[in-house]
Amino acid sequence: MSSQSVVHKGYLSSLRSRLHLDFWTFGSLLIALIVLLPIFAVFYLAMFPTENIWPHLISTVLPGYIKNTLWLMLGVCIGTFIIGTGTAWLVTMCRFPGRRVFEWALLIPLAMPAYVVAYVYTDLLNFSGPVQSLLRETFGWRTPRDYWFPNIRSLGGAISMMVLVLYPYVYLLSRSAFLEQSATMLEASRTLGCSTWQSFLRVGLPIARPSIVVGVVLALMEALNDFGTVDYFAVRTLTAGIFNVWFHMRNLGGGAQIAVVLLIFIVALILIERFARRKKRYHSSTRSIAPPRIHLTGWKAVAAIIACSLPILLGLIIPGAQLVAYSIKFYEASISAGFLTYAKNSLILSATAAVVAVTLGLFLAYAGRLGKGPFLASCLRLVSLGYAVPGAVLAVGILYPFGYFDNLLDAIMFERFGISTGLLFSGSMFILIYAYVARFLALSYGTVEAGLTRIRPNLDGAARTLGRSPSGVLRDVHVPILRGSLGTAAILVFVDTMKELPATLILRPFNFNTLATHVYQYAKDEQIEIAALGSLTIVLVGLIPTILLSYTISQSRSGGKNT
Repeated sequence: MSSQSVVHKGYLSSLRSRLHLDFWTFGSLLIALIVLLPIFAVFYLAMFPTENIWPHLISTVLPGYIKNTLWLMLGVCIGTFIIGTGTAWLVTMCRFPGRRVFEWALLIPLAMPAYVVAYVYTDLLNFSGPVQSLLRETFGWRTPRDYWFPNIRSLGGAISMMVLVLYPYVYLLSRSAFLEQSATMLEASRTLGCSTWQSFLRVGLPIARPSIVVGVVLALMEALNDFGTVDYFAVRTLTAGIFNVWFHMRNLGGGAQIAVVLLIFIVALILIERFARRKKRYHSSTRSIAPPRIHLTGWKAVAAIIACSLPILLGLIIPGAQLVAYSIKFYEASISAGFLTYAKNSLILSATAAVVAVTLGLFLAYAGRLGKGPFLASCLRLVSLGYAVPGAVLAVGILYPFGYFDNLLDAIMFERFGISTGLLFSGSMFILIYAYVARFLALSYGTVEAGLTRIRPNLDGAARTLGRSPSGVLRDVHVPILRGSLGTAAILVFVDTMKELPATLILRPFNFNTLATHVYQYAKDEQIEIAALGSLTIVLVGLIPTILLSYTISQSRSGGKNT
């Protein structure tokens, strides 16, 4: 053996030792690369497009896309902050009639997809809808010139629809932060002359700021991912621009270039979220007793009830009741329109994606428990990026490499054997499942990782002394204990897959629909009544984890049972 070979092998051995490159680390790296493949593909397409229309985009539509996206983000930011933080403070720090119900009910609108709420309110509030029809009948108006009514299909309408279903992100994290605040600090502010409102602004709100920022960032990420609402309301955001440039202008490279701009927004949000989490370390949340609740009476209690009732009424009860009414009235029409077939498609895709995501999430979480070193930690952090990437961006990045591989394989097989293989991957359900797993794997990984942290490390050591390998410990010890966490992770992935619209619209096989695309197509054709049963099914499925989450939070108030 030559000295050069010895040196080369020694270098590889040293590299593997520094990186801790064992089976679990290598597997985590492979999964991270699978998740990041679409992002790499998007950047490649943007830098080397077949037809560079970037100058044309900059001079025409891109400034409008960016402007509308920024206004959308600003509106969603303000709306979710006001509703989420305000209601969280009321149910946590105040006592008024119905507070216990509001504690969990304020989370329920999270189960409503924004595009479903948009379809329902458009049907209710447009010129021929029941609200304006009643106004015209009551006041004798005949044409739109006789009165002013806000246009629901506008940027403001899109912001309102998203705020109604996204504020629970801010509510959830704000309430958790308020629950952890020190009673002594709040009492000290009161003894120093602060009123209830001043204590909230000067003490409670600054301490909860990191959690509030994280909640707002999550809401903004969901707003950037939304396509159904902005498309239906004809609001030209960056997400809608990807579809317009790709499908209308037939330019995949241009769509990728807009996707890169959208990714810049996402990266900015991630950096803000990371900064907020880092700053949270500097605040102490230790306390011995729960903060005392302020007893509200009279008009203050009525105002608190109205403030907590309106988000539930507008975000859940009104659209939910309308969907139920439509589903009952147009049940036969919905069934004949293919509801059962689309429900089966959604069930198969969601269940498959959930199983795959939970399996990979369990592998990653256990690798993180076993592994050491910054390399593995970096791989695990990269996996979490998939959830932040909008579905439209993922679809662009997934379709290109798989389409390239399909065309290359087809050309080779036809040239050598005279056989046309067609689109093996890019025209199948495989590519849909890939997209779902790449986007929602972070949900599974985070849930399973949280479950693993509750298992004492000495159980691993005891199993290893009894002769179990690392995989044996995982199979015989951790999996039975983690059944609850695995089930929760599966439900979360299943529900989000059921609601996913942008990636499904782009990547679905020809003449293949899910409940989400079925609802989108009929609503776009102004037939929301026929799509109501599909919409209601998506909402009911989304209620499962939301109710479970609400119940868990209501049972986990720390520091006492002050009611």
